[in-house]
Amino acid sequence: MNKTPLYNRHVALGARIIDFGGWAMPVQYSTVIEEHLSTRKAAGLFDICHMGEIDVSGPGAVAFLQHVLTRDLTGQKPGQMKLSVLANEAGGIMDDLTVYLFGENHYRLVTNAATKDKDLQWLLAVKARGGFGDVEIADRTAGIGKLDLQGPRAEEILQTLVPVYLHPLKFYHFLETEVSRVPAVVSRSGYTGEDGFEIYVPSERVGEIWDRLLQVGVDYGLKPVGLGARDTLRLESGMMLYGNDMDETVNPYEVVYGWVVDTEKDFIGAAALREQFAREVKRKLVGFTMWERGIARHGYKVFKEGREVGVVTSGTYSPTLGKAIGLAFVPPELAKPVNTFDIQIRNNFAAAQVVPLPFHKRERQ
Repeated sequence: MNKTPLYNRHVALGARIIDFGGWAMPVQYSTVIEEHLSTRKAAGLFDICHMGEIDVSGPGAVAFLQHVLTRDLTGQKPGQMKLSVLANEAGGIMDDLTVYLFGENHYRLVTNAATKDKDLQWLLAVKARGGFGDVEIADRTAGIGKLDLQGPRAEEILQTLVPVYLHPLKFYHFLETEVSRVPAVVSRSGYTGEDGFEIYVPSERVGEIWDRLLQVGVDYGLKPVGLGARDTLRLESGMMLYGNDMDETVNPYEVVYGWVVDTEKDFIGAAALREQFAREVKRKLVGFTMWERGIARHGYKVFKEGREVGVVTSGTYSPTLGKAIGLAFVPPELAKPVNTFDIQIRNNFAAAQVVPLPFHKRERQ
């Protein structure tokens, strides 16, 4: 398995290590519930070094990205991020990724860990077709270490280590600065639904930044957090996980990504998505809460009046709400809140109700 630069630190902290898409990653240090609530109430620190970073630059960078991404990048300014979908010819989701603009013709795509190699090969193959001018595509993943600092006290903690005032930094914006005198990119973003930051530093320095954050964060209630709580936090916030809730067989209109598709421009998959937009989808991803005991897991079948109608894509116990929640594909007629259906959990059927997303929304300060 691949190991992040922080692997030995996770072991020293007593983390339980699992295989996550070929990476040896910490799933928990104490308990998932404790780490979850710590992030909601104070702050959590996550090792996200397995994520991918691909730079796209050169005079042809804008034209190239406009062709491969569903999102219109026109108007994006340096220091701003945009969420987009990388679609195939059929409009299926190859990846959901974040686009950072550093300066004129210099973009960075932050990809999911499991899709980075596939994304890179796809981008190189499209580039080889030509027609975009001078475009350079470079995999920067190995040289970049990534940490997520999330929670209501994240800004206070990080502020002790950076020379710039963080409060004015808007959501989905970033700046180039230093963290504990180490060159860093800091963005106000994350995957928990809380206020927080994603921190990018040279991979050979990420260990000392991890240590420093945990050191200064003690007085603020900061805890290291594993993938277990990362999953419960993102699900409570209505965020999808690639490979669970979407893949290349799913199009953006079937999930919550219709808003990142700009069909007025031409891109790979645009024709298929225009056609899809003109007619109703056959399934929709919805949030649900369980009425009865039991947790619905990925792959569990959904029934309505004894007939199989859908499938669960994600499910967990919500520590914040104190109940079981999940995401599922169901027919459009069942997608409105208050609709109910049954989920087969082993040999039993448990009732569930469609609810609006997100399940949990943080209180704004």
